[in-house]
Amino acid sequence: MFCLFAIICAFVARLADQSDLQYLVPQIKDESIEQLLKTLSSSMLVIAIFAVGSMISAFTAASSSATPRSFKLIIADDSSQNALSVFIGSFIFSIVGLVALKNGYYARGGHFVLFIITILFFVVVILTFIRWVDKISRLGRINHTIKLIEDTTARSTKNYLEISNKFARSQQHEGHITTQLFSKKIGYVQNINALALQNICAEHDVRLSLKATPGTFAEPTQPLATIFSMKKISEEMVENIRDAFTIDEHRTYETDVRFGHITLSEIASRALSPAVNDPGTAIQILSSQVRLFYLWHELGKNKKNEEIEFDRVEMPPLTALDLLKDAFRPIARDGATNVEVMIRLQKSLKSISKISYPQFAEASIALSTESYERAAKVMVLKTDLEIIKQLCLKA
Repeated sequence: MFCLFAIICAFVARLADQSDLQYLVPQIKDESIEQLLKTLSSSMLVIAIFAVGSMISAFTAASSSATPRSFKLIIADDSSQNALSVFIGSFIFSIVGLVALKNGYYARGGHFVLFIITILFFVVVILTFIRWVDKISRLGRINHTIKLIEDTTARSTKNYLEISNKFARSQQHEGHITTQLFSKKIGYVQNINALALQNICAEHDVRLSLKATPGTFAEPTQPLATIFSMKKISEEMVENIRDAFTIDEHRTYETDVRFGHITLSEIASRALSPAVNDPGTAIQILSSQVRLFYLWHELGKNKKNEEIEFDRVEMPPLTALDLLKDAFRPIARDGATNVEVMIRLQKSLKSISKISYPQFAEASIALSTESYERAAKVMVLKTDLEIIKQLCLKA
């Protein structure tokens, strides 16, 4: 879009020659405009190549210092993509303007408008470059990557809570014919078209119980859903239901809440490895996880009484224990010998257990006990272990 805009700008200057503007503006020499356009064309291509190189370096650093699972979020950085668009678009504008200028396409009014547009492009490029340098200096750094994943997980948590309470509650289906729906693809469930499932079920007077939610690994023996009907269902309807599931090779952050927690814990595990030995990053991850669970509580308490929109589709809820294991178990395993990490882990679980959400309290106690048992097997100094024991939650 910016490249197209740049080409249009080069031709818009011609319109000034067909108006009275050419009698009102000062004469701008061809040489001055030509020099500006040459400067723009020669510098923009170099800056664009430099931008690409810097972006690749930042992406590589992020993948090596954090986790490859964060790469998708980092390359989706809008500021770097927009900056590259501005640089390439300015290069194209300068080339088109230079060709038109050298072939006598503009008169006095066109020269003036082209000069003004060129100056504006210089201003946009300078401002974009300054903003982009500030952004690229942070892109790929571990703190920036953690914040990016935390914000993305917060959005996926919000998306999940907005839709999860719109599904029907689980119930008995006595007297119904039960049909298991299996996947024909092997991969992860990325998205489920709930509205399409609701319409199909309403049209054929059936009910559906989801067995696979976003993030579930699907394969031919893994049921995606169970169909409950009073009569035999058609193969066409089964295919339509199967088409409502988006299955691909990789997990996504948009609807898969657990994936964000898993990615954060992977960063912590890498930081705790002997090669990196950075317990501070693991402690920072624990803080991010606590904020996300408090966000879950704050958003969830306002979603309990929403109207059920998909009354024919049942979706199993995420269990608190699974979420907590995704978030904390890798840290408990890889940080079992580090007393500072284990202290913060126990304090984090204690904080989550105080949330007015019964499932979180039960799961926190179970994981706290498990974490202490891991530390008891590998921690050398008894005084350190005694501190962990005092912080361990009791049922």
